[in-house]
This record gives sequence, structure tokens and C-alpha cells, in this order.
Amino acid sequence: MEQMLKRTWAEIDLDALSHNYETLRRRAGTKMLGVVKADAYGHGALWVGRTLEKLGAAYLAVANLDEARELRKGGITAPILIFGHTPEEYVPLLIAHRITQTVSCEAKAAAYSQAAAACGGTLQVHLKVDTGMSRLGFLCAAEQFEEGVAAAVRSCALPNLHVEGIFTHFAVSDETDAESEAFTREQYDLFCRFVSALEARGISFALRHCANSGAVANYPEMALDMVRPGILLYGCGQGAERLGLRPVMRLKTAVSTIKTLPAGTSVSYGRTYRTKAPTRLGVLPIGYADGLLRCLSNRCAFYAGDGIAPQLGRICMDMCMVDLTDRPEVQVGSEVEIFGIHNRADKLADIAGTIPYELTCAVNKRVPRVFLKDGKAVGTELRMYL
Repeated sequence: MEQMLKRTWAEIDLDALSHNYETLRRRAGTKMLGVVKADAYGHGALWVGRTLEKLGAAYLAVANLDEARELRKGGITAPILIFGHTPEEYVPLLIAHRITQTVSCEAKAAAYSQAAAACGGTLQVHLKVDTGMSRLGFLCAAEQFEEGVAAAVRSCALPNLHVEGIFTHFAVSDETDAESEAFTREQYDLFCRFVSALEARGISFALRHCANSGAVANYPEMALDMVRPGILLYGCGQGAERLGLRPVMRLKTAVSTIKTLPAGTSVSYGRTYRTKAPTRLGVLPIGYADGLLRCLSNRCAFYAGDGIAPQLGRICMDMCMVDLTDRPEVQVGSEVEIFGIHNRADKLADIAGTIPYELTCAVNKRVPRVFLKDGKAVGTELRMYL
């Protein structure tokens, strides 16, 4: 393994990933689809995908064809579902790489059918039903129900398409208020009615799925034939701690400089922070270009030594500062956890007014990923040099 510059890096704990997978599999009691889109939420799609494949995942899911082809190029043979749109001219590639495509309306089904026929192949697809997300899917709410069913029936009858599955996506399954619970149950009931209407017309599906991370955590009874945990696989998100899931990513850096400042000294751009007493200040080589959100400036803390070190002043592009006055054990070269097992990404996300997905996905490509197994590094990945 090549020597890594110990500046800022992300440790990806494959044992934690395995633990989370098995915990969620037992909870769901059905097939598992691992969501690895957006480079596995910043964790490294190839390493994560290979691990999930070995664990027995029935499917992996990505956002687009480029992400799917990366997995195939990396040697992954497990079934792959593309959630997003793929132009019909790429149907030959979908078929050649054995990639399953989402179909969200009759017009797309017809275009895919024609393209598959033109190349002499059969495209495997999953139908998507819009039960309340108002994004992609066959419309089926209220007065649109019968036409939605009819459109799905016509789509399933098209030649050169193998309709393996059907799914929907929940909008607020990760919210626990009464209104969100009612809306999620309405979505589930509508989806089940839609599937039942198709079954009454002689159409059945090998895979019915609707449970995303929020539903796996809060509505395990909605598991059906397969569940689709995303952020929960990575040990983040609503319900992660309650379910005993472990953070897979630890974003870390190392102290590059320590200096002692007198009281009244301003720190960083804009002079938004002034020391209130003599302060032992540490400089960390991580900033918003690495994915550390600038909106966290003066509002967060990181884990250093034996405890918490408050962040001081505005976060810069490549650096930020922390208060080490109460952390005398921390020296130049000491590791600092930005988020991970001691300082959960969920906590920083709450402070930033966002979700942990954004924090893990924001970790820049210039930050090396170090993959750990049994506590030892088994590989590294620096995508900016690929």
C-alpha cells in the first residue's frame, strides 16, 4: 500500500459495515438491497459494494449508468438497479452489463422496449410508483389510480422487457411525528393497493420493495420482498443509535500547528471569534474544500485526545482552528476525529441544519479513504488521481 500523506483522511470500517448489514438483515427478515449511489454516500462504492456482495446482498442500487458501470468494471457481479433515468440509446449497455433499469412511466417503458428490440435483447426493469414523493413514478393517487394501473399493465405487456420488480419511495418515513406517520402509512397502503390491482389483472412481481432507511428503522412490517437501507448501512441517520448501528466512516485529521494566543486575539477570516483568555490554539489541515461545511464555523467541536475541542473562528478552505486549552495531551501530529464513533455525523448535521447524508457525501475526492478490516488497513483510495 502506497504511503499516505497524513493530512486529512477518512477511515472506512468494513467490519462496522458488516455489523450494520447483519443487524438490519435480521430486523427486516427479508432480502437486502444495499444503496451505493454517490460513491456509497462518500464511503467508496467499490469497497462497499464488494463487501455487501460477499455478505449476500440481493441487489445494489445506484443513481445512474456511470455508477453502475464502475461497479461492473470493479468486478462486482451482483444485480444492480439504477434508480434514475437512463436515455434509451444506452439500453444496449444496460443489457450487456446486466443492469436493471427503473421505469417510471409508460412512455419510458415504450422507449426502452423499442430500444431493446432493436438490439435483439431483453431489458430487466423495475416499475416505480409515485405514491406521494412527487418525483418519479407512475401516478396513482386519487382519480389517477385507474389510469396509473392501466398504464402499468400496458407497460408490462411490452416486448423485450422483463418486469422483475415494483417499488415506491417514502417521503417522510424517517420523521416520527403523527402527521408523517400517517402519510407514510397512506403511501404504503396506496402502493399495496396498486400492486394488488396489477395482480388482479394477472401481473405478479418477484420483488416488491418500498422500505428505505426510515422505514427499516420505524416500520419493519413494511419490508415486503426486499428492503433498501441507505444511510443506516453507514451507521448514520434517524434510528441508527437506537438500532445499535456503528458509524462506518471516521473523518480524521492531524494537528499541524499549536500556538498560545493572549486574550483578545481574533481568529481567522472576518475576526468572528476573539479569545476570552490565554488560549492554546491548534491548526487542523481540513477545511471546506475537504467537505467540512463552513456553516459549522464557531458552532461545533471535534474529538481530540481524551475529549472535545471546540472549533474557533471561520472554517477556511484548507484549514480550521480548535481550542486545545483543556487538551494538554494533544500535540502536533495528534489525530483529531471530525466525525465518527466519538463525534457522530448526526450531531454535526443537526448543528449545520442538514442531514448526515450531506456530511458524508461532502467529503471531497482529495481526502483519501483508508479501508479497515479487523482494525488494519487493507487498502486505500484517492479518487483525484484515478
